[in-house]
Amino acid sequence: MSDADLSRPELTHWRVLRIALPIVLSNATVPILGAVDTGVVGQLGLAAPIGAVGLGGVVLASVYWIFGFLRMGTSGMVAQARGAGEHAETGAILVRALMIGGLAGLAAVALQGPLFWAAFRLAPASPEVERLARAYLRIRIFGAPATISLYAVTGWLIAQERTRGVLVLQLWMNVVNITLDLWFVLGLGWGVRGVASATLTAEWTGLLLGLWLCRGAFAGEQWHDWARVFDRARLRRMLSVNSDIMLRTVLLQGCFTSFVFLGAGFGDTTLAANQVLMQFISITAFALDGFAFAAESLVGQAVGARSVAGVRRASVMTGEWGAGGAVLLALGFAVLGPWIIDVMAKDAGVREAARSFLPWVVAAPLVGVASWMFDGIFIGATMTRAMLAAMAVSVAIYALSLVVLLPWWGNVGLWASLMVLNAARGVSMAALYPQVERRAAGATASLGDQSPRLQPHWRSRRGRGARQGRGRGGPLG
Repeated sequence: MSDADLSRPELTHWRVLRIALPIVLSNATVPILGAVDTGVVGQLGLAAPIGAVGLGGVVLASVYWIFGFLRMGTSGMVAQARGAGEHAETGAILVRALMIGGLAGLAAVALQGPLFWAAFRLAPASPEVERLARAYLRIRIFGAPATISLYAVTGWLIAQERTRGVLVLQLWMNVVNITLDLWFVLGLGWGVRGVASATLTAEWTGLLLGLWLCRGAFAGEQWHDWARVFDRARLRRMLSVNSDIMLRTVLLQGCFTSFVFLGAGFGDTTLAANQVLMQFISITAFALDGFAFAAESLVGQAVGARSVAGVRRASVMTGEWGAGGAVLLALGFAVLGPWIIDVMAKDAGVREAARSFLPWVVAAPLVGVASWMFDGIFIGATMTRAMLAAMAVSVAIYALSLVVLLPWWGNVGLWASLMVLNAARGVSMAALYPQVERRAAGATASLGDQSPRLQPHWRSRRGRGARQGRGRGGPLG
């Protein structure tokens, strides 16, 4: 396959949208679950159950967040294998990722005692809330193997451009959870345990549905080709990719955590205003994720096929849509921001403070779009060591910005530093982008990435069959 092959008209704007839009819709449903859980348990007329469900959800989300690398690493590696025509390897990658997810989930179940002890030490609650939260967690923790494994399933579907499957999966879990919430809590009177049981059922049925959506990976013998699945070089590659992503995510999360903690030092009103405005940042991430995920899939396939032109075209096209989305978000925040603030906050002081800092969240999509899109490009290319290096540099610049701006400008300096962080991420990855194209050209990757090279189509013994579409089966393919 030549460079022209992946830059031909098949890589269209419609193809980008076909990948991105289901992710945007899927992300839009995410807040619904928490709202329904809270609303249903709130019908009990007591404060403690609401607090218990909220606290328990945060504890588990913190545990599961650690394994988010499994989604990103799986997506990049599967996309490259697909681009190289290595259908067998796409199935083997999913099996490896599912094994990691299952083992990690079982470890969480086995270590639930110390995990919950540490959680309640860090976030102490009243005796009644803690008692109910523990009851909630004792049920929910048995969903850990399913929930963590679903990261691998989602990554595989994105790499295969089957994001409608991701949307179907999310909708299924939402419907199951909401239906059982209403039945278990309001119908059977199970209270907090009912909410936990509903979510547990949604998680395991979601995994079963996800495996069915990924059935193409299990259609041949590759999924139990143990010599391939446990190949040391490929396992080392997976370990390297995933560990880099995990460290990068820890650094990023540390920045957002410091933002919250430092904002708390400016008083309750400012803290509340910042919390309201951070919801705008979450909306931005959810919206732009769709185009970043499209970049993961399309850039990964181009790298696997050794197409420099394909990498460039996929990067530009997804970047154009990401930039367009950022402009729309900025305009939406500028026009609707005051109304959204009034809906989210009733306190007059919080409203006034949030409105005064609103220009920062209007600017956030425009400043941060490059960092979101480059994340997708680098994940698709599995240039995870470069991502980690760029993040380390950006965090250092963010810390310096806090030292300089915070004493002079207070909360304005805090928001300015957050913008500096996102700008630095975009600039630093833009500087490293040529390495992505060199990787596609077959040059040795830099920054310590020793991942083995996939064979391009014309060198693959199975290239002919792969080019004819083998392995892309399924109704959502």
